[in-house]
Amino acid sequence: MEIGSREWQSLIIDGARGLGVEIDADITARFSVHASELIKWNRKLNLTSITRPEDLAVKHFLDSLAPAHCIPDNARMLDIGSGGGFPGIPLKILNPSLRVLLIDGTRKKVNFLKHVLRTLKLESTEARHIRAENLRQDPGYVNFFDVIISRALSSLDLFVRIALPLLAKDGAIMAMKGEVSQKELDAVNLDDLEGRYRLEVQNYRLPSIETARSIVILRPLP
Repeated sequence: MEIGSREWQSLIIDGARGLGVEIDADITARFSVHASELIKWNRKLNLTSITRPEDLAVKHFLDSLAPAHCIPDNARMLDIGSGGGFPGIPLKILNPSLRVLLIDGTRKKVNFLKHVLRTLKLESTEARHIRAENLRQDPGYVNFFDVIISRALSSLDLFVRIALPLLAKDGAIMAMKGEVSQKELDAVNLDDLEGRYRLEVQNYRLPSIETARSIVILRPLP
């Protein structure tokens, strides 16, 4: 299987349908550009350990689409620790109305992200070399983002504490993880959040490989 082949694109289209997301060949063609550039840059920069075309399709692109139904149109979205651009770039391609900021603490990854954004001509999307802890010091981003998402942070509690100052009043924090334990969920002390938020877990399986995954979402109470 080759990146961008009909088989590769069909794997993503069919897999997305299994996740409840409808996409077409125009979208997967843009995914293939992203994937091809990732592999090209990866030879020198070690951006990802996932390099087989079918693994890229499933573990990067399909996984990135899993939270799409939770993200409203026109949302201001922050992708923390975006790395190779996941999940932020596939979600932006899927929903062009999103206004997206991709951040990462590694400059070489941000250089790659900027290259992909230019190559794909993605509007209302920016990549910055900055950590979320430092982004919080910019008053323009305090309580700014409708959605804050990450696949990179291992500690749920840490992610929530880092993201909350940047979250808009009615926004949601989304942590994309493998199987999540009750112990990890309990580590997020909702009492410290003045009873204003609730946690929910959405479980899913990656199509074709059936790997268990979850999205942990922190939302404000109604």
